Amino acid sequence: MGKIFAVSYVTLDGVFEDPSWSGPYFNEELQNWQAENLRQADLQLLGRRTYEGFKEAWPKMEAETGDFGRKFNGMPKRVATTTLTEPEWNATFISGDVAEAVRALKDGPETIVVNGSATLLNYLARHNLVDEYRIMIYPVVIGAGRRLWEEGTKLALDVADSWTTKSGVAVITYTPA
Repeated sequence: MGKIFAVSYVTLDGVFEDPSWSGPYFNEELQNWQAENLRQADLQLLGRRTYEGFKEAWPKMEAETGDFGRKFNGMPKRVATTTLTEPEWNATFISGDVAEAVRALKDGPETIVVNGSATLLNYLARHNLVDEYRIMIYPVVIGAGRRLWEEGTKLALDVADSWTTKSGVAVITYTPA
């Protein structure tokens, strides 16, 4: 049976978009933690916007990111989209019932990571398809921007693990209660 875990960056006030605010706090601890997350994953599950952004950025960063970039670029990706038609970058598009397609993926042996992809993440959460939420809460309040959790998404969660980096980022792993 497969497993889905989601990895998200958020500010203290819940904003996730344009994570340029994360730069001053991103350190070797988080780099190692992110590498471990990627090492655990067999497959990426992405929303369309995240896929398009990653597809543009990551191939250009492979040389500077080494093994991490090679795995990130090389691993298979499933993308929930209703608008794209030509998959690139090791992607297969999910069309039709996304919840049904993701349940089928979970029936397989792969461990699946959802990076970013807030709209998709909220959809998966409402369908009880995420096994772990691995959230980095940065000690920044920016007061405006798109929030990770959409109105109407309700979750009861248990803390499975937590720690804080030397730069003040709280890294918390939650599981459904």
